[in-house]
Amino acid sequence: MCTWRGRWWRIRRCLGKRTDGVLMRIDPNTIDVQPELVSSGEVLASGQRVYFRPLRADQAAALGAYFTGLSQATRRVYGPHPFDQETADGFCAALDSAHTLRMLAWVEEEGIERIVGYFVVELGVRVGDRRRYDALGLALHDETDCTLAPSVADAYQSQGLGSLMMQHLLGLLPRLGRQRMLLWGGVRADNPRAVHFYTKFGFRRVGDFEAGGTNNYDMIAEL
Repeated sequence: MCTWRGRWWRIRRCLGKRTDGVLMRIDPNTIDVQPELVSSGEVLASGQRVYFRPLRADQAAALGAYFTGLSQATRRVYGPHPFDQETADGFCAALDSAHTLRMLAWVEEEGIERIVGYFVVELGVRVGDRRRYDALGLALHDETDCTLAPSVADAYQSQGLGSLMMQHLLGLLPRLGRQRMLLWGGVRADNPRAVHFYTKFGFRRVGDFEAGGTNNYDMIAEL
């Protein structure tokens, strides 16, 4: 029987292990044809059921609705790409989960699926992030490192959804061969709630940098 020990963000999910305790690996190239391999479901504190699965090619409208429904405050702290329908269309037309995993959280309301969370994981390292880490003397590796950019719908923030999605990824990413996770473009220093969230999950601050007139932190976690 699987048990939980120690600080909970350090513990790997029992799901995905054989009875001998060996982690069952997943080939990232199979995700788009077998999304169930990286999907799961959880229950929010409110009792609402939420499901996690990778983006599908037929979800452009739903993803666009999620993007355009986010408040300006939420968009302000998210930097990887624009939040508009054109961007959603492009992602769904060119799925490539073997390199960029776009994990969704969705709920069903009156028979309609609605996206309420969107966590992007680059299975590798971006050029800009690598430059900053190189300057810090920290070597990054495309084969074993990954880069995270999370977002949660405004109505579901501070409801535990982000933590559930992060737990799902912490259990999944080692099965995809990942050993460390860093933040995509860092995190703004003037966003203490986000800094606390990452720290809770074992991220440590390794550097500071300025972008757009704002101080930011580079943070990385062992998986």
